[in-house]
Amino acid sequence: MANIIGVRFRSRGKLVYCDAGEISLQVNDYAVVDTDHGLDVAKVVTLEAQSQPGEQLMAVVRQAEEEDLEEARRNLEKEALSKCNEMAAQIGLKMKPLAARYDYKGEHLTIFFSAQKRVDFRDLVRKLSHALETRMELRQVRARDEAKLLGSIGKCGYPLCCQNFLTSFASVSIKMAKEQNLALNPMKISGICGRLLCCLSYESKEYAAMRKKMPQPKQEISTPWGKARVVSTNILKETVTVQFLDNEVTREIALDELIHPEEKSESSQEAGRT
Repeated sequence: MANIIGVRFRSRGKLVYCDAGEISLQVNDYAVVDTDHGLDVAKVVTLEAQSQPGEQLMAVVRQAEEEDLEEARRNLEKEALSKCNEMAAQIGLKMKPLAARYDYKGEHLTIFFSAQKRVDFRDLVRKLSHALETRMELRQVRARDEAKLLGSIGKCGYPLCCQNFLTSFASVSIKMAKEQNLALNPMKISGICGRLLCCLSYESKEYAAMRKKMPQPKQEISTPWGKARVVSTNILKETVTVQFLDNEVTREIALDELIHPEEKSESSQEAGRT
């Protein structure tokens, strides 16, 4: 007796009858089917199927494995993204489809897109849902999310942090760049998304804490070699470049070599007691 099963290539697609031969399958299993356009993955929806006399049936090659399902999902997502691009252009919507994602069951499709303004995509959703025979939604994302979806290489030469390990976006401000003495050049402190680099926030608290310990430029301070005026500071090296008031000699000294007011007071008291 022939082993005829009914499958669907899409969640709401047409019921197709296939000859499974000696391959044992159950409802909700996935099978690799030899179609006119090559091998494709379909979901088994019924085992009680009957073919019409003389009907040419597709043949089941094997039960689908995880690799087959992943490849089928990627192909469907590429097709959906291409179809979205095509239909959006036909309707005249000013939007940029970025990525398509099916859920793990392959029954719900989400397409992410970017746009300069809010887009009324209700008509597009209806037409796409009908063309792709699936439930779907369109979701507009911002610039940082676009970079995370598409992925790329950052200025540091490594994959983007948002694509690699960041689970959420921290608030980044221009003040963080100033605290780190970075040149306020948008080309240097912005990522490919056009927003301030996420990594500016990684050590922001440490820079802020260290800056509180540093004297201000042009401030007069005391050193073991006499009074001096601060020329510049280096937070990473924890050093201060000073110019001595008596001979105008410039010297870089460690932060812990500075004489703080309380230390100066203690040394004066000790000198008085002696």
